[in-house]
Amino acid sequence: MTMKTFDEILTEKGYHAEYYGKWHVLTSHAEVYKNPNKYAKNGKYIFKPQGQRHLYLDYLNEVFPREEPKKGQLLDRFTKRPYTPDPLDIDYGKTYNDVKKEVKHRHSQPNYHGKSSIPKEHTITAYYANKTIDAIKRLKNKPFSITTSFHFPHAPMIPSEPYYSMYDPDKMPIPSSIKDDMQNSPYINANGRNKLTVFADEEKLKYMISNYYGLITELDDWIGQIMKTLEDEGVAEHTMLIFTSDHGEMLGAHGMREKNVFYEESSHIPLMIKMPNEIKKETTVNGYVSNIDLFATIMDYLNIGNYNSDGESLRDLIEHKQTNHGNYVVTEWDYRGPTSPNYMIVKNGWKLMVPYTKDSKVINAMYHLTEDPHEMNNLLGKNPDREKYKQKAEDLRTNLLEWLKKNKSKHYDGVSKRKLL
Repeated sequence: MTMKTFDEILTEKGYHAEYYGKWHVLTSHAEVYKNPNKYAKNGKYIFKPQGQRHLYLDYLNEVFPREEPKKGQLLDRFTKRPYTPDPLDIDYGKTYNDVKKEVKHRHSQPNYHGKSSIPKEHTITAYYANKTIDAIKRLKNKPFSITTSFHFPHAPMIPSEPYYSMYDPDKMPIPSSIKDDMQNSPYINANGRNKLTVFADEEKLKYMISNYYGLITELDDWIGQIMKTLEDEGVAEHTMLIFTSDHGEMLGAHGMREKNVFYEESSHIPLMIKMPNEIKKETTVNGYVSNIDLFATIMDYLNIGNYNSDGESLRDLIEHKQTNHGNYVVTEWDYRGPTSPNYMIVKNGWKLMVPYTKDSKVINAMYHLTEDPHEMNNLLGKNPDREKYKQKAEDLRTNLLEWLKKNKSKHYDGVSKRKLL
């Protein structure tokens, strides 16, 4: 049975909930939101499966109408607006007419890089941020819950000025693992890295890094404006603010782009929580946590009640009370089935990655992050000294099996029967 979201529960308790941005959940769960817009039906906001991009494009049509690309420009398929491609872009060197003739030209978002023609005040980041700011001003006198799911920093990496030119590509730090030959890695073929060798090209990759930093800075600027609004409207002291992400970006590490893998660049994400009357300023947590813990944390701090969930409240960790929670964290990935690791567990600076079947041909991997932060030296797999690390791998598997048992996973037997060496 599908459980209720925190916003569905909060609404039952008298909160007014609104949501802005990307949406990757069942659309039925969006019926709780009361965003004011022309698409509302019977007082309820109707989401499309991918969220509110269609609303942004309607807005963009009013403030920055479509136009044909000029010389040196192509058309950004995400916004339908012109952009100037960087050397990393899949269509770099082509004219707009060349691209238009390619009938089957349907590349995915990560193939596009360059400078957007959209003014900074009309980007999709600005659009969602302004919707959030307006909501805070409207709802300041009642209990509210606002979720803003920003698209960027994310592909296509096409920032507007001044963010495009903010970071000199020639000064960008190139990942230490960019030339990893991956011969003892389960991800040797991940994310198309063998075909997309451009992401191991330092001269071209530097543009992607520059653009990524620019998109992050744009987001930082707007989050600053949102926090300032909370202060200006007099509600900051009574508002719980959570900042996190769903994934990272490989950004050329191990010669690949995107997410989908258990390497740190992809799986290690930020989490910051601010609640002035409950959490001491600059508190840091020395423990492993997961986004699945946020539901219980919200329920706990807002004193809403006890609800079953897969995670645990982070309150004891935040308040530095002794607890078993936070000793390790598990991440699961089932998208690629038998072609990549399905589970990752991190504990005490060690990381184990394994498939969930006994007979999978995927290489097992274990990294000592303290000594090998860039994950270049898999201590299992083809490592001739792997026998030295058998006990450590087994210890990590024991914790993973503990987690699988607790969550009644159907993959318990597969993981337990798999040979680690």
